[in-house]
Amino acid sequence: MNLVPEKAEQFRRDFEALETEIGKVIVGQSVLIRHVLVALIARGHVLIEGLPGLGKTLLIRTLGRILDLNFSRIQFTPDLMPSDILGTEVLDAVNPKGRRFEPGPLFANLVLADEINRATPKTQSALLEAMQEGNVTFLGQCYTLSQPFLVMATQNPIDLEGTYPLPEAQRDRFFCQLNVPFPDSAELIAIADRTTGVQETDVRTVLDGHRILEMASFVREVPAAEEIKRFAAALVLATQPGSSTAHPAAQRLIRFGASPRGMQALLMAGKVLALLDGRYHVCRDDLRAFALPALRHRIILNFEGQAEGHTADDVLEQIVASVK
Repeated sequence: MNLVPEKAEQFRRDFEALETEIGKVIVGQSVLIRHVLVALIARGHVLIEGLPGLGKTLLIRTLGRILDLNFSRIQFTPDLMPSDILGTEVLDAVNPKGRRFEPGPLFANLVLADEINRATPKTQSALLEAMQEGNVTFLGQCYTLSQPFLVMATQNPIDLEGTYPLPEAQRDRFFCQLNVPFPDSAELIAIADRTTGVQETDVRTVLDGHRILEMASFVREVPAAEEIKRFAAALVLATQPGSSTAHPAAQRLIRFGASPRGMQALLMAGKVLALLDGRYHVCRDDLRAFALPALRHRIILNFEGQAEGHTADDVLEQIVASVK
């Protein structure tokens, strides 16, 4: 294991440089920005949910500007077909077969899937398959996506007509779900100043893909003690209503609890947060800090929980506070 202080310090400097550049464009939202970058370094995909106009798309577009990576944006609509994002075959007189594969917008390092819940399940499945497998199969031919490959999908909670909510099993493919809070008065004024003034905010390119992969590899070297792994497992099992260690709130309000992917997300995020805190080991507070983003989209409330107006966050906060 090669957890030298110099590498850890460089990791923190590079991470903070990313936060600083994004902060030049995005007002507030420091927790949201940090969690998006944690997912980036942990090589996980992100689902961002929030009301229109809160900067979801701007955040992801800014991330594409400060990273020396190929960036593409896909506006999901009900008439979008899988070939529109994966690619298609076109005629090519030079090719011996008379045709060639033309890659779609999914062949980028950083993909913004804007308003993913507006696309049909067929197109959603094509995207989520690429997220899971890291490649695309078209007419029997497999095409590998370049690395790093990160999908950031947005959806608006108030869009009801003409939308196709992601099935729970497909939501589980996302490393985390981040909710965008509404800005306060001071932040609203700052947003207005930045967007209605003469001067535009300029950001610089901070890192490239090779450095992102180096940081992702270094994170995996951070040790998590058996006690920490047992704590992560206890958090996940406490959400399972059929488990002998289930929290009372889970038994009463949850239909399906978090999956094993939830534990993986907790540990990977914990390793990133440990390095940012100047430690070379994961602690319980690291897992608690990322419990809601990692587990909220993996919790399905039962009828009683929904009828009483509970949310996944409400139940998870009780569970996280009780697990020792």
